[in-house]
Amino acid sequence: MKFLFGVTLSCYLLGMAKYFLYLTIRRKILFIIATVFIAAGFVFHTGILVLRSIETGHGPYTTTFEYYTFFSWAIVLVYLVAEVRYKIKDLGSFVIPIAFISLAYAVFQSWHTETTEPVIRFWLTIHRTLSFIGYAALTLTFGVGIMYIIQEKQLKSKHLGAFYYRLPSLEVLDDINKKAVDVGFPLITFGFISGIIWAWQRDGYFSLDFKRTILMIITWTIYGTLLVISCMSCYEHHRFRCKSQDSTCRDQGEVSLWRKTCRGIIECPPKIP
Repeated sequence: MKFLFGVTLSCYLLGMAKYFLYLTIRRKILFIIATVFIAAGFVFHTGILVLRSIETGHGPYTTTFEYYTFFSWAIVLVYLVAEVRYKIKDLGSFVIPIAFISLAYAVFQSWHTETTEPVIRFWLTIHRTLSFIGYAALTLTFGVGIMYIIQEKQLKSKHLGAFYYRLPSLEVLDDINKKAVDVGFPLITFGFISGIIWAWQRDGYFSLDFKRTILMIITWTIYGTLLVISCMSCYEHHRFRCKSQDSTCRDQGEVSLWRKTCRGIIECPPKIP
């Protein structure tokens, strides 16, 4: 497993370096090489998780080493999905470093294993899987958010540098952020609920460890607020469009009626004496 760990880290490091080079030197071959390294690293990374699960008899979610290993894997998975969906070649420069740092941190943690009971293990697996994939989706919003800030700063300064023409538009970045939150927030919500069920089955009563869950509660609150604001904004925008369309149709109808009347198509009713 240590060999696979070394290979995975090397692939991510080389892929990250190629993404940085592509960000400054616009050669397509650099992006292709970087993506190949990241995809290969993801395959080896998946092998690490499979071997770890076989060794422990459960998913890789019970120790700090397993936390960061799985979290790194989830970030790369979300990135690859976003890359296939949006074809944004510079996204890797802002997301892959987070996955690399997470995996590198896991190397320095204890590799010991822990055992859990089958019923508790099921809810623990659901809890950690949903939570970490949700966090990975929200990590994507972090990388996209940095790109958004760079673009917005250049637009406000009215000094369009090289990055303005290399990074996606604000509309595209905003769309990615919205969809990532739409996916990530429900996942961490269900992860939080399944975590409560897991803790209840483990302790025999309802319990909430604020020291462990405070980060999730803060994250859930922040992104939940953003999601509500986004939904309200979409509702107001849709409402405004409907009003505009109704007004336009009404105006067009009145103009059409006036034209038909002037042409004699519609005769005015006779006056009653």
